Amino acid sequence: MDHKLSPELDELRSTVEEFAHDVVAPKIGEYYEHHEFPYEIVREMGRMGLFGLPFPEEYGGMGGDYLALGIALEELARVDSSIAITLEAGVSLGAMPIYRYGTQEQKREWLPRLCSGEMLGAFGLTEPDGGSDAGATRTTARLDESSGEWVINGTKCFITNSGTDITGLVTVTAVTGRGPDGKPRISSLIVPSGTPGFTVAAPYSKVGWNASDTRELSFSDVRVPAANLLGEEGRGYAQFLRILDEGRIAIAALATGLAQGCVDESVKYAKERHAFGRPIGANQAIQFKIADMEMKAHTSRLAWRDAASRLVAGEPFKKEAALAKLYSSTIAVDNARDATQIHGGYGFMNEYPVARMWRDSKILEIGEGTSEVQRMLIARELGLAG
Repeated sequence: MDHKLSPELDELRSTVEEFAHDVVAPKIGEYYEHHEFPYEIVREMGRMGLFGLPFPEEYGGMGGDYLALGIALEELARVDSSIAITLEAGVSLGAMPIYRYGTQEQKREWLPRLCSGEMLGAFGLTEPDGGSDAGATRTTARLDESSGEWVINGTKCFITNSGTDITGLVTVTAVTGRGPDGKPRISSLIVPSGTPGFTVAAPYSKVGWNASDTRELSFSDVRVPAANLLGEEGRGYAQFLRILDEGRIAIAALATGLAQGCVDESVKYAKERHAFGRPIGANQAIQFKIADMEMKAHTSRLAWRDAASRLVAGEPFKKEAALAKLYSSTIAVDNARDATQIHGGYGFMNEYPVARMWRDSKILEIGEGTSEVQRMLIARELGLAG
């Protein structure tokens, strides 16, 4: 893997970096404090083509790949994670299932609007009693032969981008039958927003990611056409596992951005803050702490780019994605804690970006597969799991 980005990717990185500092940074604090979804910023991201980065031009995309998406996510997260997770969920979880498994009709219907950012999609996998056990799906869908419709009943929780004014669909997993061995057959279904019986709860009161949209969803005799089946009947669980493998690379890039943002803010503060007659950055204790933070962010970047390069090349990447997600989320929490410590009392004030970063970091060890799940996946790939 070449350590240098191609001219096109470097231009993308520079463009998103400028956007993050000039557009996102001055406004995001107010959105975050008031728990408001940043529609204005999201619209601008759509005009830039960020939601279409890894999709072909024939569907309104930019013709890029997961490496391009990761680069954009890292630069955004260096400034704010709410914006970054809105993009990550909109692409990796909202649009990617349709691109990977949809029919041509489904792709033509949904992808152009998802790629433009005009519409957001969501990914309905997690359930209140399931958590990390995504296979323990209780949501059901039965095919009503008389009407040619799926009838869906159940609940999903912690679903990002599911209740905004521009959310157009949620792809949900549901048990659609039982196999000969009695095990549930889990399928994926596209549920358009506003479908009768589909209820979106009020936004969660969260510790972090306060400018992103996260909600619980309920389905009460929700009817969608049989044509809304996404992929093969009974293959929904396997499809979503693949989507999660890819999404872990995106989350690793986001976590790397947060970790690097902690370095950026700490270097700046250490140069400006004076104590005992000199900048605190002149103290070796501060220098070493920031040096360790930079080491972690750099290593994390190598990890997610390696996993992304394997994905783009069509090589196996499951273990590398889990490694990248596990390491990047761990060091994001570490760097956020250290950055807060370097800032002292100011690190506890919401007006400083590191306060947001500290609050936003912890979910990275939980969302899209907990750290424990990543260790299980790595062990399994090493042939250690039974």
